[in-house]
Amino acid sequence: MKSKRHLTAYRIDDPDRFRLSDIEPAEDGGLDKDEANTILADDIERLRDLQQRLYADHRWAVLVVLQAMDAGGKDGVIKHVMTGLNPQACVVHPFKAPNPDELDHDFLWRSVSRLPQRGHIGIHNRSHYEEVLSVRVRPQYLKAQHIPESLADKDIWKHRFKDIRAFERHLARNGTVVLKFFLHISKQEQKRRFLDRLEQPGKRWKFSMGDIEDRNLWDKYMAAYEDAIRATSRPEAPWYVVPADHKPFARLVVAKALIETLEGLRLEYPKVDAASLKEMEAVRQALLAEKD
Repeated sequence: MKSKRHLTAYRIDDPDRFRLSDIEPAEDGGLDKDEANTILADDIERLRDLQQRLYADHRWAVLVVLQAMDAGGKDGVIKHVMTGLNPQACVVHPFKAPNPDELDHDFLWRSVSRLPQRGHIGIHNRSHYEEVLSVRVRPQYLKAQHIPESLADKDIWKHRFKDIRAFERHLARNGTVVLKFFLHISKQEQKRRFLDRLEQPGKRWKFSMGDIEDRNLWDKYMAAYEDAIRATSRPEAPWYVVPADHKPFARLVVAKALIETLEGLRLEYPKVDAASLKEMEAVRQALLAEKD
């Protein structure tokens, strides 16, 4: 990728030194829209091959976590980056506000129930991280979970970070690769996209007054994101902070990270033993001998 920064610059390998301000949301890698889309088309072909190998290899699962502020481009990443994947082995789950049943369980319960099986790619559009983002910024959400007061103290976020690290480490140790992407959009670009939604009848359905309420809490959200990324970006479950003002470039960064990760798994098609090869050859000969 022709970029001012290598892909690994967006992966948070040194969380203690990470600052959200280190990533410029408007970065485009020196690529215009057409250049980025051309590269992405090639990457989609590579992802298609790697997904097939992942499915056939049947040892690994991949969990992709997408987080962003409203209008950050999560749906666009899913639509454009995952467009070439086989839907039989790629499941997208969009997490909305928790329902009463989900609120009656621990904060990781609904995410655990949506984990991908071996050979599959699971995409969580929003995720268990909402529990240390939205729930942290909006105290009324935490109150709705009916947690005993003695447990919902000032240390609850520290405890949840610890639980998340343990959860993701458990997944990694059992063959689920976790990749987390924060699509980092600027407040100015969000404003432009909101206006675009409001001014175009075909896009108004995407708009919610809750989006404006969250926008008014922008600084608190940025602080929560920075804290969460610093606390939970680990080698077994890294965060990528993706410049997201330029949609084609953001999609390209996500695609490149997926390719790099899947290639690192050394995926292989199952080998056919000699006896099975002999049987297959006999079947092949019989098929060739059939009269049309």
